[in-house]
Amino acid sequence: MTVAVRVIPCLDVDGGRVVKGVNFRGLRDAGDPVELAARYDQQGADELTFLDITASSGGRDTMYDVLRRAAEQVFIPLTAGGGVRSVSDVDRLLRAGADKVAVGTAAVARPELLAEAAERFGSQCVVLSVDARRAAPGTQPYPPSGFEVTTHGGRAGTGIDAVGWARRAAADLGAGEILLNSMDADGTASGFDLELIGAVRAAVTVPVIASGGAGALAHFAPAVDAGADAVLAASVFHFGTLRIAQVKDALRAAGHPVRTAC
Repeated sequence: MTVAVRVIPCLDVDGGRVVKGVNFRGLRDAGDPVELAARYDQQGADELTFLDITASSGGRDTMYDVLRRAAEQVFIPLTAGGGVRSVSDVDRLLRAGADKVAVGTAAVARPELLAEAAERFGSQCVVLSVDARRAAPGTQPYPPSGFEVTTHGGRAGTGIDAVGWARRAAADLGAGEILLNSMDADGTASGFDLELIGAVRAAVTVPVIASGGAGALAHFAPAVDAGADAVLAASVFHFGTLRIAQVKDALRAAGHPVRTAC
């Protein structure tokens, strides 16, 4: 049985509001997260991803409130991430209404966090968030795939090979899914990084969510052709450029199975 391609709006939450910028800079207000979540649910989104870009204690309390209110309004899976540093953080986000929790920077610092979360809550709840960019010439050590893991919203390079990191997290540490965000393409509306998607797809057996760069209907099917199991976007949905149904129609027309949208 063929699994339907998932279409996932991403809501970057800062101080209780959804914001969006280019490469995580120049943020613009995009609306109330709970209202947007309800709208996307009605439009036929398959899942929703909430990322807390404040990640302070005060911001985290706001995120818990957003998740609780969103979980009361929508009936599709919710993933939450941003600033997750411990198993306790994972637990609180799941209790607040998340179905899955994305872990990024903290897993780079302490990979065992993924294994601990998977053992306690199950791999299906653990998403590795990989913010990857093309390594600059002269980067030492130079990542074999040409893509390095970044942290802190793409502001800090690590020299860690992004493809190898995804492989290790999925095969050895219990990550049940890879949220693969191209920091080069993020917010640019220039299309997904197909080379990055293909490289990670060849390295892992768990689902891969492609993120970063969606700007037109023509961008989504190539991401799936490259190996993505799901496509994630923000600006094109928040600012009305595209609707969920249009993306699903484009995927269906390209021969990819999708769940019927409203």
